[in-house]
Amino acid sequence: MGQGSPGDWVPLDPTPGPPAPPNPFVHELHLSRLQRVKFCLLGALLAPIRVLLAFIVLFLLWPFAWLQVAGLSEEQLQEPITGWRKTVCHNGVLGLSRLLFFLLGFLRIRVRGQRASRLQAPVLVAAPHSTFFDPIVLLPCDLPKVVSRAENLSVPVIGALLRFNQAILVSRHDPASRRRVVEEVRRRATSGGKWPQVLFFPEGTCSNKKALLKFKPGAFIAGVPVQPVLIRYPNNLDTTSWAWRGPGVLKVLWLTASQPCSIVDVEFLPVYHPSPEESKDPTLYANNVQRVMAQALGIPATECEFVGSLPVIVVGRLKVALEPQLWELGKVLRKAGLSPGYVDVGAEPGRSRMISQEEFARQLQLSDLQTVAGAFGYFQQDTQGLVDFRDVALALAALDGGRSLEELTRLAFELFAEEQAEGPDRLLYKDGFSTILHLLLGSPRPAATALHAELCQAGSSQGLSLCQFQNFSLHDPLYGKLFSTYLRPPHPSRGTSQTPNASSPGSPTALANGTVQAPKQKGD
Repeated sequence: MGQGSPGDWVPLDPTPGPPAPPNPFVHELHLSRLQRVKFCLLGALLAPIRVLLAFIVLFLLWPFAWLQVAGLSEEQLQEPITGWRKTVCHNGVLGLSRLLFFLLGFLRIRVRGQRASRLQAPVLVAAPHSTFFDPIVLLPCDLPKVVSRAENLSVPVIGALLRFNQAILVSRHDPASRRRVVEEVRRRATSGGKWPQVLFFPEGTCSNKKALLKFKPGAFIAGVPVQPVLIRYPNNLDTTSWAWRGPGVLKVLWLTASQPCSIVDVEFLPVYHPSPEESKDPTLYANNVQRVMAQALGIPATECEFVGSLPVIVVGRLKVALEPQLWELGKVLRKAGLSPGYVDVGAEPGRSRMISQEEFARQLQLSDLQTVAGAFGYFQQDTQGLVDFRDVALALAALDGGRSLEELTRLAFELFAEEQAEGPDRLLYKDGFSTILHLLLGSPRPAATALHAELCQAGSSQGLSLCQFQNFSLHDPLYGKLFSTYLRPPHPSRGTSQTPNASSPGSPTALANGTVQAPKQKGD
C-alpha cells in the first residue's frame, strides 16, 4: 500500500456525480487583517464588559428558577406548574433571559411567521442547530419545555433553570432512560394542550449551518403535528457557529461578544401534519420534516449524524466515520516516533488474546503515559479494561504502508474468521465483520452487522468466506472504493497536516455522491 502526498489525488471513477454537499461538521473562520484589528479593539472594550454583565444576569436568573419549584414534591412536578409561581417566575426568567442575550450583543430578534398554539402543534422542532447561543429561540417561543442531558442538572444555575423548565431529562449512560423519555414526550404531546409545547433540536448536535444533519426521531415519536422553526444569523461574519471542528467555545463567545450588533432571525413555518404512514414511522416523519426545513433554508438535507462522539455519513447501506479514528491513531503513533511496520504484534489468527494497557505499552515500546492512554483508548475495552490484541494487530497493519489492499483484507479475515463445526473452511461471522469495519472504516457496529446479514443472504451460511469478503472489500463498485480511500489516510507533507473534508475528493461525502478519489500511489 503505497503512500502519496496529500495533493496527489486521482479519480477512481471518471464519471462525475452531483456536487457533494458541504461538510456540516467543520467551520473555518477567516479574518482579514482589518477584521483582526477591529476584533482586537472591540474585544478589548466590549467583550469583557458584556461577558461579565451576562454572567451577572445569568446568576440573577437562579432565584426565579429556584422559587418556581421550591417546596414542590416530585409528584407535583409531574404536572405543569400554574398560579403565582407560573406568572411571577415565568415572566421574570423570560425578561432576564432577553436581557442576557441583549448584553451579549444580540440586539435584535426578528420574528417571521406565526407561532402555533399548543393545541395546533404540541411539538416545536428548531434547526439548524449551530451554536450554544441557539437557546435564544426559546424567547419568541415563550419558553417551551426542552429535552436535555440529565448530567446538566449538576451544572450550577443551568441545573436550576432545567428544573424551572420542567425539562425532559435523558441519560446517555442509562438505556432505560431513553424509553422513559419517549413515554414522557408522548404523554405531554398528547395532553390536549395541558402542557406547554416541547422544543427539540432534532439534529442533536451543532453544525455549521451549511447543511442539515439527519434528524433524530425523538421529536416525532408521538405522531402529533409539529411546527418547524428556522434559526438564522444573518450577520456579515459568522462568529456564532460552534462545529465539531473549528473555533472553541471561548473563541466563539469572545468574537460574538466583540460584534457591535448580532441579529437573529426566527421563522415559524406552517404546522406540519403527519400522514398516517408518518404517524406510525417516526424515522419517515423526521426525514420528511428535515427535507421541508432544508428546502426553506436553501441548504442540503444530509444523512450526516453523530454516533457517540464521532460524525458519520451514510455510504450505500453502511454508516462510516467522516474521519476514521484510525487516522487519529496514526497521528498519535507517528508523533511518538513509532513506525507501525516495525512492531512485531504476533496476534494469533481466529483467537482473541486480551491485553492490559501496561502490556499494550510494552508491546508497542511506548513510555509516555499520555500517548499510551490516547492510543489504547482507540480500541474497544471490555468490562475489565482489556482490549483484544487482534484489534491492535489489524490497526497497526492498516497503518503500515508496506501492505497491499489484498494483503490487508486477507490479514483481517485471517485474524477474525472462525472455524466451522463442520468443514475445513473458516468463515467471517457478524462479530468479526463488524469489528473489522469498525476498526478500518469507523463504522458503528449495528450498521456493520446489518450489512453482514444482507451479504450473507446470497449464501446458505451465516458467515462470509475469504472470497466473499474480498469481493466485498476490494471489488464492490461502492464499498471497494470506500476501502481503498479509507485505508490510505492522508499523511503530513512539508511539515503540514492535511485532512480532506467532506466536500473534497476522497471524502465519504464524495463517495456517497458517486465521485470517488483516492491518494495516488507511488509508481502509478
